[in-house]
Amino acid sequence: MSFGQLPYDLSHLLGGSVLLLSFLLLYQRRIGAVINAFATQGTLLALAAAWQGWVQGAPGLYLTALLAFAAKGVLIPLALHHIVRRLDLHRTVETALSIGPSLMAGVALVGLAILAVLPATEGAGALAREDLALALSVVLLGMLMMITRRNAISQVIGLLSLENGLILAAIGVAGMPLVVELSTAALVLMVAVVAAVFAFQIRERFDTLDTASLEEHRGERR
Repeated sequence: MSFGQLPYDLSHLLGGSVLLLSFLLLYQRRIGAVINAFATQGTLLALAAAWQGWVQGAPGLYLTALLAFAAKGVLIPLALHHIVRRLDLHRTVETALSIGPSLMAGVALVGLAILAVLPATEGAGALAREDLALALSVVLLGMLMMITRRNAISQVIGLLSLENGLILAAIGVAGMPLVVELSTAALVLMVAVVAAVFAFQIRERFDTLDTASLEEHRGERR
């Protein structure tokens, strides 16, 4: 492998690893394992941002990498583990769709992302096109996790994983203003804080974090 091919190959390795962790999030059944997989995804995202900062000669991406690692790789996972311990949630994740069909749906969404992105970015460079396809795949798998998981914490992780895909797309496009990436991260972080408060309220009122309990409370289940 020549040095000229190294940026292309390593960018794909890191982006593909972030996507692989999205599938691992769909596969895991234990809440603790889901949080650990998200922490690993956040760390890989930080590495991807740092590598793109070197490839593009964009020092601002190093700050993005540092913030991604601190928030997604360390702080948020620690906070979620604290919530799990406080609420005594050492159990399997409730799913609206079983693991096998979820993974099959995830593969279909990756195919959809490739079919949507590659023709639409035909004039762009190969690295940017394929990075965007990987990023859109991560976004769609995050949405799938939010839809197919009934546990509020798992849904929050799905939202944060979706935002990882947005950051992956931003760092893959040369010249993306740092303020756009940071504002997106700050917005979703605030949503995560609100969701965490909401999770505590569900637990306090219904003694569970299974959002299906809300259906019965609203009179939708007989």
